[in-house]
Amino acid sequence: MLDIKLIRERPGFVRQRLATRGAGDEARIDEVLKLDEQRRNLLTEVELLKAQRNKASKEIGALMGQKKLEEADAKKKETRELGDRIAQLDKEAAEADAARHQVMLRLPNLPHDSVPVGKSAEDNPVVRTYGEKPAFAFKPKSHVELCDQLKLVDFTRAAKLSGSGFLLYTNWGARLERALIQFLLDLHTTEHGYTEVSPPFMVGPQCLEGVGQFPKFADQYYAVQEGLDTTTLGKLYLIPTAETPVANIHREELLPERQLPISYCAYTPCFRGEAGAAGVGTRGMIRVHQFDKVELIKIVKPDAGCAEHEKMLADAERVLQLLGLHYRVVLLCSGDMGFPSAKTYDIEVWAPGQGSYLEVSSVSNCEDFQARRMNLRFKTEAGENKFPHILNGSGTALARLFVALIETYQQADGSLAIPGALQSHLKTERIVS
Repeated sequence: MLDIKLIRERPGFVRQRLATRGAGDEARIDEVLKLDEQRRNLLTEVELLKAQRNKASKEIGALMGQKKLEEADAKKKETRELGDRIAQLDKEAAEADAARHQVMLRLPNLPHDSVPVGKSAEDNPVVRTYGEKPAFAFKPKSHVELCDQLKLVDFTRAAKLSGSGFLLYTNWGARLERALIQFLLDLHTTEHGYTEVSPPFMVGPQCLEGVGQFPKFADQYYAVQEGLDTTTLGKLYLIPTAETPVANIHREELLPERQLPISYCAYTPCFRGEAGAAGVGTRGMIRVHQFDKVELIKIVKPDAGCAEHEKMLADAERVLQLLGLHYRVVLLCSGDMGFPSAKTYDIEVWAPGQGSYLEVSSVSNCEDFQARRMNLRFKTEAGENKFPHILNGSGTALARLFVALIETYQQADGSLAIPGALQSHLKTERIVS
């Protein structure tokens, strides 16, 4: 959530930064300011009336002591009328506050000054590349062909179980997926200093609101219902990413400054309805409703946000470097960034069978946007309460990493070589049909 004080003091700046996103959100700043002024005026009037009521109450005591009962009764009537007016104004102020809050919930974060202005992915500059695209002495197969040939994923039976957009890993495919997850967790906990957590896979709507996924994107997630009790529908949601529960771990807390930075990593499945998304119904692993991911979360002091963002990006890149995969890092332009992000890097890995890059990680600094929404603060050594910066990154996401890996390491004889970093987890150097 944006800082209302910033909107009051620098509305032009806020409009200008929102305008770079190209979604028209800057037009809602006038609505925020109008509701904010209405709320403040009402609260000011309430304070004046309370002062009048307090004065009248004191006068009643004096009049009673002087046996001026008729005048005391008049003052009592005045205080009752003032009380009724105060109650009405309090109600109107609460309504204005709620209306302002709802508008604020739908305003995205302001892009950082270093974010290039652009409209879409075509405007995202490439920051760097790693390695070279693999060269083959044969025509590389797609992951769908490889999964069928090596019996890694059974697409047909997955559809029979759950419909399109779901996967059934089998035999070496299931073991490879598990090995990748273990490799990612071991790397981030032992080498990068993250603390592993295992969160619930269902959360309340307040957690989705806290990270900025609700209310704007409520149509993209799976709401849960308990049995046949329709009144429970929407009390819990399947998580779209581990960011949702993990970033909320300390919601509504006041942390001591010495506890920062906090670094968490977590493996979870991720569930996404992807309403209206192109390609969900097509066969393959590029876009699915359920996939695995290891997520990285950091809660840091504001002055450390930029440096920790770059460090988290390096942690995610290390995954692909150890696996020997060619990738590139792109900086998302203002029009392509996610709702809560102030700055985002995407890591795109090369998938030879697709002949294209696939996004396997987004690494974002949300600054204090999410902390404000979940009322997460820290107390400085000087005694001041501040909002920390919250960062998130995929470290990394599957199944696209799975796709790039098997397409990169396919062999002419139809087998699949296993990169050295994974061999101790998978207990083999090669998968054969």
